[in-house]
Amino acid sequence: MSVIRIAPPQLRTKESEGHRTATWLELFYDLAFVVAVAVIAARLLADVSWTGVSSYFGYFALLWWLWASHTYYADRYDTDDLAYRLLAAGQMVAVVVIAAALSPDDAGSTRAFAYGYAVSRWLLVVMYWRAYRHVEETRDLVKGYLTGFGMAAVVWTASALVPDDIRIGLWAVALVIDLATPWIMRKEQARVPLDVSHLPERFGLFTILVLGESIAAVVTGLSHSEWSALPTTSAAVGIGVATALWWLYFDNARGSVVRRDASVRRAWRPTVWIYTHLLLAAGLGASGVGIEIAVSEAGHGPMPAPERWLLVGSVVVVFGSLAVIQLAAIPDRASPEREIVVARILGVPFLLIVGLLSDLEAQWVAGGVLGVCVAELIADMSSPGAPMTESEPEIPND
Repeated sequence: MSVIRIAPPQLRTKESEGHRTATWLELFYDLAFVVAVAVIAARLLADVSWTGVSSYFGYFALLWWLWASHTYYADRYDTDDLAYRLLAAGQMVAVVVIAAALSPDDAGSTRAFAYGYAVSRWLLVVMYWRAYRHVEETRDLVKGYLTGFGMAAVVWTASALVPDDIRIGLWAVALVIDLATPWIMRKEQARVPLDVSHLPERFGLFTILVLGESIAAVVTGLSHSEWSALPTTSAAVGIGVATALWWLYFDNARGSVVRRDASVRRAWRPTVWIYTHLLLAAGLGASGVGIEIAVSEAGHGPMPAPERWLLVGSVVVVFGSLAVIQLAAIPDRASPEREIVVARILGVPFLLIVGLLSDLEAQWVAGGVLGVCVAELIADMSSPGAPMTESEPEIPND
């Protein structure tokens, strides 16, 4: 049994530590977000109107920012000591409260959500306060983080104390402050050496986390159907869609994840690469809900327009995100990997055609989406893109 100690945060760099992978604590931390994403998906399933879709993407963005903020801190300063473990556990409690507050049942409460979010942000401020005290070379950067994230935490706390009709507006203000802080501090970020050897892995793990909801959605969809050919076939198609989307990201989007030579590092657009993962993850989560509906509604007549466009539109968002992620990573305009970007864009109109066919039953809508995904895979495997490499992933800065 290891001895748990209290150690001051220290700047973790690739030069000092070499290649890093996700820690057991980071994987455990992600479990809280598994629950939260499932709750948001359940909310979307209960309301697939424009209001429900807008609410889904808004709440998903807030949750993703919590996860990304903690991931950035851990990437720089994680020492896995007792204090850090307790702070991370406190954030997990806050995320669980947030998930319960998002429930469409009696536990749903915007006030409880605001309190949970505020606690999570204050705990992050405490983490950075420790880094400010102990890591002298990053004090200019962390001072900016403490100011910006602290201001946002104050607004989040205030939002829990005001009437409901004002609360959402304060959330928007707090999120703008949070998102603006790294942008304002970008010059200081560029001067601070980063150990980002495991950052692509962390974003990949979050992508897997959300894709897991698609698998769970197939099971839930089958549980609401009688055992017959159409729902079972639709379930297989749903698994096929999830598999294809996994394949398109983790294999044929290889240029977006694995880079290390100097010329590529100069060409990389890390901000675009990172924040497009928000749209990718949100689209994957929504596609899981669409798959669940397709399985449960198989054989029950034409798929209603909101449900049909939820499935088709979410995969369009995924395709668009994959194109941008790939484009943000390719080294130059002459790169053969640009063909993959073109293929992803060309897949969008074919998905839209599936969405426009209003007489299609659910199983055929899912089948059409799978057909487009398979065509994308074939196009990728036929492209002359660079082969996958086992070299270490690297991003210049955040």
